[in-house]
Amino acid sequence: MLDIPVLIVGGGPVGLTASLLLSQHGVRSLLVERHPGTAILPKARGINARTMEMYRQCGVEQAIREAGLPPERTGLIVWTESLSGKEIERRVPGRATPENMAVTPATNCLCAQDDLEPVLRRFAEAARPGELRFNTELTKVCYDATRVSGVLADRATGMEVPFRARYLIAADGAQSRMRRMLGVRMLGQEGVYDSVNILFRADLRPWTEDRPAALYFVEQPGLRGTFLTINGKDRWGFLIHSLKQYGFRPGDFTSERCAALIRQATGVADLAIEVLGVSPWEASAVVADRYRDGPVFLAGDAAHEMPPTGGFGLNTGVQDVHNLAWKLAAVLHGQADPLLLDTYHAERQLLGLAITQASLANALSMGRTARQGGAKLARPQFLNEQGLIFGACYESAAVIPDGTPPPPVVDPVTDYVPSARPGGRAPHVWLMRAGDRISTIDLFGPHFVLLAGRGGAPWLDAARRIALPSRPPIVAYAVDSEIIDIDGAWHDTYGVEEDGAVLVRPDGYVAWRCRSRPNDPEQSLSNALDRVLGRMRQTTN
Repeated sequence: MLDIPVLIVGGGPVGLTASLLLSQHGVRSLLVERHPGTAILPKARGINARTMEMYRQCGVEQAIREAGLPPERTGLIVWTESLSGKEIERRVPGRATPENMAVTPATNCLCAQDDLEPVLRRFAEAARPGELRFNTELTKVCYDATRVSGVLADRATGMEVPFRARYLIAADGAQSRMRRMLGVRMLGQEGVYDSVNILFRADLRPWTEDRPAALYFVEQPGLRGTFLTINGKDRWGFLIHSLKQYGFRPGDFTSERCAALIRQATGVADLAIEVLGVSPWEASAVVADRYRDGPVFLAGDAAHEMPPTGGFGLNTGVQDVHNLAWKLAAVLHGQADPLLLDTYHAERQLLGLAITQASLANALSMGRTARQGGAKLARPQFLNEQGLIFGACYESAAVIPDGTPPPPVVDPVTDYVPSARPGGRAPHVWLMRAGDRISTIDLFGPHFVLLAGRGGAPWLDAARRIALPSRPPIVAYAVDSEIIDIDGAWHDTYGVEEDGAVLVRPDGYVAWRCRSRPNDPEQSLSNALDRVLGRMRQTTN
């Protein structure tokens, strides 16, 4: 009988990231994946800057960048009548403008999923105490309010092993067996439009090297498709949209037919093409009505399916488990009340709904659900969703409001104003530590962080005095002591006076802010931490 604190079902980016994060929190877990190895198709490709911040904190950022493409190889979005023909429009994505890139030390990364997963697997396997078992399937499962039990089967040998787990993370994709078993209802619209992905090998550099782009949209009266950059040389994806609207059926896509359509889209009749794979699929815009049922948590596509227009699916999924992992760790280590786990749904489900609706709006603006007689360009928000990427502000029992209003924005999808208001992402500010230029983002990781102002010595003393085995560790810094505010921006950006402080959660979101020092910093900090962990009932600040 296997007895494990956390069972992770699904070995894609979400499950692998969950395993890595739990190991970094010192939590033993077992990941099971029914396939014999990592992804063999590119699937998702775009990793946004917020996700790269997370991987930076996990020590994985550089390895992912080495497996992906440098930003200069994917800097544009292009609309064209054919790849070799008339160009209709080109854009620099809003996410890549200097103004938007200044809010983070991390840049976007294009890394195809079949290149990304081996990196995540390597790090997850090295980060004990987590364990990974591929070619292993969850065949039987039952649960009550306190535990999950069932059977795992080795698909190669047929050997079955019973297990019990305190918690289960269902990262088993859009067709999640766990979600169906829980009877979770999906909110939104299923089957919005149909598409087919074609993975192929061909040298497209003569028509792409002078305008390197992540996406090349082809708009023709009888064909609407997108070339997806994989390695920027000879490995590409071709996504054909709105199949039914153009008289296509999934069975039509033989290798010969696929090659002919790719030649039509390139405008090069004799292009040498090797078709590597064909995957028909339907886009949906649905979100689970609940992300938690007792000891089971839904994450990634098991919790939300969204059109890929904007590249939010993978990013939202791995950020789900970033939110969940530290909470599971705190409860399993006896440092938080189990009620803390309810904040996972409270914080992630509303954001999942907003991101799914934005992804759907992107798709509708590009005419994905109808046959178009001419080019249908994306709405201005497409690939300019800074507000969704950085501006989420959680409201839950794991956040202590300080009575300040959210920063005003014209468009919550595109606009982001850095703010350390509780519930928001702790903003990026450049600092100096031991002669090295670092970001505030680099201070965050598998622990709480207390950032105090220039007069912060009493806060550092308070953090040391409240440190107990029954509480998660707190790493405390005072600005212009161990860390130097090189641009003089920290106090204004974080909204505190010289004797104030901010408490940041392990997922990089602000839990509590005290604008100036109270009479008893130790008691204030102790109460704040206990409230965030569910060990003290929330009261008004």
